[in-house]
Amino acid sequence: MIRVDSPNLPTEPDPLRALLASTMLERDGLLVERDALVVERAELLARIERQQHLLLQLKRLQFGPRSERLPEDQRQLAFEDLEQAIARGEAEAEKRDPEVRKARTAARRASRGALPAHLPRVEITLTPDDTTCPCCRAAMTMIGEDSSERLDVIPAQYRVMVTRRPKFACRACEGIVVQEAAPARLIEGGLPTEAMVAHVMVGRYADHQPLYRQAQMMARQGVQVDRSTLAFWVGYAAAEVQPVVSRLREMLLNSARVFADETVVPVLDPGRGRTKQGYFWALARDDRPWGGTEPPAVVYTYAPSRAHHHATALLDGYNGIVQCDGYGAYKGLVSSASDDTTVTLAFCWSHVRRGFYDLAKAGAPIATETLSRIAQLYAIEAEIRGTSATYRQAERDQKSRPLVADMRIWFEEQHAKLPGRSPTAKAIRYALNHWDGLERFLQDGRIELDSNSVERAMRPVALSRKNSLFGGSDQGAANWAGIASLVETCKLNRVNPQVYFTDLLTRLINGWPQSRIDELMPWCWPPSLTH
Repeated sequence: MIRVDSPNLPTEPDPLRALLASTMLERDGLLVERDALVVERAELLARIERQQHLLLQLKRLQFGPRSERLPEDQRQLAFEDLEQAIARGEAEAEKRDPEVRKARTAARRASRGALPAHLPRVEITLTPDDTTCPCCRAAMTMIGEDSSERLDVIPAQYRVMVTRRPKFACRACEGIVVQEAAPARLIEGGLPTEAMVAHVMVGRYADHQPLYRQAQMMARQGVQVDRSTLAFWVGYAAAEVQPVVSRLREMLLNSARVFADETVVPVLDPGRGRTKQGYFWALARDDRPWGGTEPPAVVYTYAPSRAHHHATALLDGYNGIVQCDGYGAYKGLVSSASDDTTVTLAFCWSHVRRGFYDLAKAGAPIATETLSRIAQLYAIEAEIRGTSATYRQAERDQKSRPLVADMRIWFEEQHAKLPGRSPTAKAIRYALNHWDGLERFLQDGRIELDSNSVERAMRPVALSRKNSLFGGSDQGAANWAGIASLVETCKLNRVNPQVYFTDLLTRLINGWPQSRIDELMPWCWPPSLTH
């Protein structure tokens, strides 16, 4: 823009009018650009304010009082939305500023990890159309190259396996026909291969996709299979793998220590037109914290109620240590144990801690002190995790035992000062009533401080329960429990459940001997088959 006081201004009226018109157009353009920047700034400020508000809400839901918290899976969804919003803002900033885009591109290249080596590589080579020298037109020589990798996907592709079995006859001999026997099938006369059935099972019980959603996904690929047909396939598979599930349960009951827990599973009750409460009872084994050699595993058993006799049936004939919460059904295992069985209960410090958590948030000094004392025990456990049972017990004798003994004396002193009905007194009574089981970890290095291992195994059940709403029947819930046992044991041993179930079903229908059933446990699959 030319300044008004510039000595270069024209002196004639027409050039002045033209200059004025040009200046006014330029001014109008600048005003429009300014207004656009003001609007854009306001939108960005509003978006940042919304994101900050959402972030504060999420922090409250994660770290605030338990009554205000979201369940873990819902909280993850909320964080995903926030992260997507932030990424969109960054993308728009990169489009506006090439320098920002260049800096972030370099940062992404520096921080991203390498893609797994087992994935197939499809190489694309981009060469210039003309590789002759632009100066002298001589042929140019390759002196190096730049290479980059990106993760690609081929959407699930359904295919038809056509099996042909030619017949051969002898022209000289009448009635002689030779033909290869038909391969065994999980569902004789049915459509699916064992890999297809495994895919449905993994989608349902590992990825928590209800069958009706899987039917919708297949329909988008032009494959029309009813939900009821998918359920039929899964039912056949559940019957086929049941001997493996039963043997897995036997193996866990032969373990020196197991975790036990139960969680509610709504089950459809057709007679009343609504759902009823069923329960998944879980047995889990995880000896990794003390360097045990037995592979981790979990087995679910469905029962129509939470009655004590189901706990007795769950651990029928068991001799060993049961780590659990303070539910009375587990306490009954000790009183009902026969001469042939010995059950030792180890209770969970995490459950004790939960009783004081909300009280501490409200400012109760006794609860705050209790959390601090329990935190000292967990700090010791973090130091000795993964060491031998003997070493763990020695360290606990030296460091943890005095803390536990002092805590009991302190609990008794505080309880005597409190009103009997106060929440803090109730939390202390829970701890004192379970004290023998709580201090059991001091006597055996194999025992954990809590039963979180089995509670973690219950989370996939809860997620599947939320997606599916309820089990269709008692038998359907029992099928769910059996298949989920193998799925979650695969996960614990880092085995791909799709590979496992495909191979497992194929072996079973081809007459795998019962005497070698232990070889069908998920942890027996070699690393080369885990991808």
